[in-house]
Amino acid sequence: MTDVERWRELGQQLRVDSVRCSAAAKSGHPTSAMSAADLMAVLVDRYLRYDFADPKSATNDRLIFSKGHASTLLYAIYRAADAITDEELLTYRKLGSRLEGHPTPVLPWVDVATGSLGQGLPIGVGMALAGKYLDRLPYRTWVLCGDSETAEGSIWEAFEHAAHYELDNLTAILDVNRLGQRGETMVGWNLDVYADRARAFGWRAIEIDGHDVEAIDRALAEALATTGRPTVVIARTIKGKGVAAVEDKNGFHGKPLEDPTQAIAELGGERHVPLEVAKPAPGSAHRFAAGPLELPRYAVGEQVATRKAYGEALAALGAARGDIVALDGEVSNSTFAEIFGKAYPDRYFEMYIAEQQLIAAAVGLQARGWKPFASTFAAFLTRAYDFVRMAAVSRATIALSGSHAGVSIGEDGPSQMGLEDLAAFRAVHGSTVLHPCDGNQTAKLVAAMADLEGISYIRTLRPDTPVIYGPDEEFEVGGSRVLRSSDEDEVTLVAAGITVHEALAAGDLLAEEEISARVIDLYSIKPLDRDTLLAATEATGRLVTVEDHWPEGGLGDAVLAAVADAEERPRVVKLAVAEMPGSAKGAELLAAAGIDAEHIAEAARRLVAVPSVTR
Repeated sequence: MTDVERWRELGQQLRVDSVRCSAAAKSGHPTSAMSAADLMAVLVDRYLRYDFADPKSATNDRLIFSKGHASTLLYAIYRAADAITDEELLTYRKLGSRLEGHPTPVLPWVDVATGSLGQGLPIGVGMALAGKYLDRLPYRTWVLCGDSETAEGSIWEAFEHAAHYELDNLTAILDVNRLGQRGETMVGWNLDVYADRARAFGWRAIEIDGHDVEAIDRALAEALATTGRPTVVIARTIKGKGVAAVEDKNGFHGKPLEDPTQAIAELGGERHVPLEVAKPAPGSAHRFAAGPLELPRYAVGEQVATRKAYGEALAALGAARGDIVALDGEVSNSTFAEIFGKAYPDRYFEMYIAEQQLIAAAVGLQARGWKPFASTFAAFLTRAYDFVRMAAVSRATIALSGSHAGVSIGEDGPSQMGLEDLAAFRAVHGSTVLHPCDGNQTAKLVAAMADLEGISYIRTLRPDTPVIYGPDEEFEVGGSRVLRSSDEDEVTLVAAGITVHEALAAGDLLAEEEISARVIDLYSIKPLDRDTLLAATEATGRLVTVEDHWPEGGLGDAVLAAVADAEERPRVVKLAVAEMPGSAKGAELLAAAGIDAEHIAEAARRLVAVPSVTR
């Protein structure tokens, strides 16, 4: 059998297996898989370098299905490569199966979860960055994209950044099958439009018939030979290719074929074309120098912005660990990530004002074993929230920093104020949410984040705040710090970040009136120190929570959830930003929002005037 004959047969086999497993599941997207089958047949048989027995090998190529709904095609490839059995193939979408409706890293050969369209190519940019600039290995990143997802702006963020970083180790394969979920795509089969756009972004664009295996072979060879820029192979294909009942017909997206037996016969029946994916040459990833960890140290009483402490601590981590990399969204002189960037330019990537690409690149980098810290203003991370959500599905480990949080930023106004970030990140599966109040606490928590699994988020502040903790104090994730307490406490003030300083000042005001207030710095909002909160509940029976955040989903709600099933539930007053803020001095805005020291003290006075539940 010649190569051309084998590719044609393998493409048909991939179609048949897509039909079979979706028929067994009675769901799936077989027609989306059938359009790209020939493209993948040539890629995996001739060009992909991958050791299925060692999926973590540093020299493996990476294959991402950005059009994750074509998962039946990916699983058919795994079956062809004998990575999974035919029996497992037919467990597709069943309870307990590794073959989920869209690919996830439950399978060892899947690096990242896809299925939320527009994410695979930006993540591929991160992997290609790792290969070219960090690992310094010749592996390639191949990304199968769908034409419908090119309507997503994140795709074009990826095009722009891949060209900027000259990622000639990245090849996108665009499956232009014309039909989306509800009809024809915006561009249809006008390949020239896709090609013109790609070339305008600085890519090499190759237009082909996506069912001509010889043309596919030539295009992929050209991609391998291209230097200095990424390549996109733009392939005209037919959705449902090979089965007359569904071929190029609308209305069959996301549906198994009505007569799979007839379809399989029409495709030439079941077969098992021998496929031995070539293994990569052996090699090891580059490693950067490492040394002792020497975190910044700030004197008690010194005025330090926690955002600056973040940048200085990150640079210290960079000196101590060669696996730490940093990314920023064109605000590094405000987040202070620039300190790391200047010290370790080989491990710093500027993502400009493209927050979706910022998070996606971090996900791609961590998939190659690096420890990325990505920073921007807290408010702007909302733009990339779906990427954060999918990072959790990917079981990714990334550290995120959101600066300029809350009304305390002052005159810039509400467009720049992160007021929903705590709620957003608390809702992410398996996440860690930290909100330090001073420089030394920030430095210790940044260091801790480097060893956390999953999505970790640290909220930092624009204004300088007084250092209240010594440089040798330790802060564990999941802990808190009781800053003031006595046996006479009548009320507990629970705060984090900027409001810790306001709560301490409120405690002073209350002390003048002989009202004893316990003050808790709840710097770890998720996981949360429930034991300390329950002890405060038992001791005082009254809690005032105060946060520079909207009332919904932040510190106050975290505290309420922690004490909800206490045997003796406390009376709780939540103070938060309830009205849309404007522009003013930070102190003025804290007062206007009712979260400054005077308002905290007033809330405590009212609460103390009411008999306690537990006393």
